[in-house]
Amino acid sequence: MFSRLMIGRWQVVVLTTLSLVFIACGSGGNGGRGGSAVSVSTPSDLVTTAPVTVNQTPSVVNLPSGLTVAFNTRVLTGGPRNLVWNDEFDGTQLEPDDWFAETGDGSQYGLVGWGNNELQWYLPANAQVANGLLTITAQRESQGGYNYTSARVNTRDRFAFRFGRIEARIRLPGGQGLWPAFWLLPQDNNYGTWAASGEIDVMEAVNLGGTGGNEVHGTIHFGGPWPATQFSGQSYSVASSATGNFHVYAVEWDATEIRWYVDGVLYGTKNAWSSTGGPYPAPFNQPFYILLNVAIGGNWPGAPDMTTNFPVSMEVDYVRVYSGD
Repeated sequence: MFSRLMIGRWQVVVLTTLSLVFIACGSGGNGGRGGSAVSVSTPSDLVTTAPVTVNQTPSVVNLPSGLTVAFNTRVLTGGPRNLVWNDEFDGTQLEPDDWFAETGDGSQYGLVGWGNNELQWYLPANAQVANGLLTITAQRESQGGYNYTSARVNTRDRFAFRFGRIEARIRLPGGQGLWPAFWLLPQDNNYGTWAASGEIDVMEAVNLGGTGGNEVHGTIHFGGPWPATQFSGQSYSVASSATGNFHVYAVEWDATEIRWYVDGVLYGTKNAWSSTGGPYPAPFNQPFYILLNVAIGGNWPGAPDMTTNFPVSMEVDYVRVYSGD
């Protein structure tokens, strides 16, 4: 395995009951995304619907399905970190115990165009691991009735975490109509369908090198089920080329605050949100899983045009998740 779970001194708990229900999430507008989540029926002490204590002892929970959930302590700004989970992409393929590669246009979840009128057909083959990188390639080619292909990979049902720090070192693709993203969705829709159960966009960018300049975006989605959704975010102009250079994109997250960083520079902080499904700090007090993808077209970036060069790739050097001390 090329992803490593660092358990160390932490308690490991094995649960004996599990119920899986597939739920489709809606999406729309200003960077909001569709996706799928799996509802996991777990003992009530693992589902938090009230404010939680953020300095609790971290734990790693292995569920019978193969899902591992890390309940982390918060990472203080500039404070110590303990590595909980990582993938350095040192092998020759995505580790299936850690990652799932989507196929299609989202219609399997009732989300044709992934809820955003996107123009790509996802293919697992467009996500390749070699030379220490995960490379997600967007191409102009016909597949499934679409004119473009790309890849979308996630850790759903494999790894999820609550609180701590997540970061990835990424070189982004540029061009009109391209929408690379590094983001989080809830493993279990405890508070209802999108966006009542939340979404955390660690990093999104649209039309880099064109109308999008050199700007990335960090956003949270919350509120009620679509269309009663809300979002709040911040944008940041990366110091050097986001398409020519690798940069580290990160979020530090606890029950009452979410902070966004690029290369260690804090550029956004949010500490106000809500959910129609539960009291604050819902929905951001439950485990979320990881997604990486390059969408093509959609409501936010618009369609590619003649200036868009294909193929183009997003390169990911690593993904790491930390707990606090």
